[in-house]
Amino acid sequence: MDYRLLLAKRMLFNKKGSLLGAVLAVTIGILVIHVNFVIFQGLFDAIVRDISDYRNGDILVTDEADYIDKSDLSLVNWFERISFVEAATPRLSSIAEMNMTKNGKLIEETRIPIVGVDPFRDVKASTVHETVSEGSYVFSRNSIVLGSNIARDLGDAQVGDSVKVLVVDRWGQDKIKRFTVTGIAKSPGGQGFDYTAVIHIDTLRDMMSRTGDTSSLMVKLKDPSKALEVKNFFLTSFPNDDFIAETIEESAEEQLAGFRSGIAMINMIGYFGMMSSAFAIVTIQMMLVNGKTKEIGVMRSIGAKRKDILIIFIFQGMIIGAIGAGVGTAAGLGYTVYAKETKMSFNNSLPLEVTYNWAKISQTALTSFVLAIIASLYPSYRATKLLPVEAMRTV
Repeated sequence: MDYRLLLAKRMLFNKKGSLLGAVLAVTIGILVIHVNFVIFQGLFDAIVRDISDYRNGDILVTDEADYIDKSDLSLVNWFERISFVEAATPRLSSIAEMNMTKNGKLIEETRIPIVGVDPFRDVKASTVHETVSEGSYVFSRNSIVLGSNIARDLGDAQVGDSVKVLVVDRWGQDKIKRFTVTGIAKSPGGQGFDYTAVIHIDTLRDMMSRTGDTSSLMVKLKDPSKALEVKNFFLTSFPNDDFIAETIEESAEEQLAGFRSGIAMINMIGYFGMMSSAFAIVTIQMMLVNGKTKEIGVMRSIGAKRKDILIIFIFQGMIIGAIGAGVGTAAGLGYTVYAKETKMSFNNSLPLEVTYNWAKISQTALTSFVLAIIASLYPSYRATKLLPVEAMRTV
């Protein structure tokens, strides 16, 4: 082992307080970045997860002309023949007015989003049915599931209540039908159908006079990484139709764009925090140089060159960086494991989608190590400037 490395270790470990302070500065810098990543990237991924699970799937198929008039059964069968596809389901969307009588009082709500689903296919391609906290999902032509916020606005509607729904059909005529509330849907974080009502797709088609029409087709994949491949294959297979096929990143771009900018800013703040830990290392290293002035003078007087002194203090920076990166990464991984295993959420809101991003973990550890070395350069340079006689005279 290089004698300069041995000297660096001895000088550093003789000042355990300084070593602890420097390592702690690096550790905190790394831990802040890990915590930010777990929370903000986890929240972003959770939003993507829920939009995919509840609304858009891994691929969302729509039509340039607003409605898909091709048989939804033929499209579903086409997708489900692909080995990558888990399931596909059609949906029809509209806006409705609703009213119900509660405790002798008529309560009306307007402009409520309403979605028609094929319940037997929808439960395979979507997890909306899992958000029904009271009652059951839509399985009959006269049943309706209300989002928790819609139920609240209708005077705390409950399972078993009767609701009158008005929809304007394709000819501009009002179509009214009475439904029985069979379920109340509530999703953590409100990414599901909390502000929407759900009925059978055939019932909504009858009310809208759109027999066979579909607003969208939601496709769920066994392997979401194959989304672009399946999307391109679909568009190539139907070149004469006006289909629009989008991956989750494309279909939810408006919702996610602002969040991406926020994550970038938070990450930048985290790296600025790591840079501040580098300044702490500079300060501590300068204290070590000042505290070892006499030893430096002795080493210079017995033949140590300025290069040797420089290397000794750079080695100290490497030791601080290595220990700090190791401890900080271990602490960050510990927090990540805790967040993942406990399905961390805040105030019972959206559970975070926590992942182990090994590239990000390695990059953070390497960056902190390099910054620790860079931070040691100036103190090392100052140490080389000490003249042997003056250094030995300093007590």
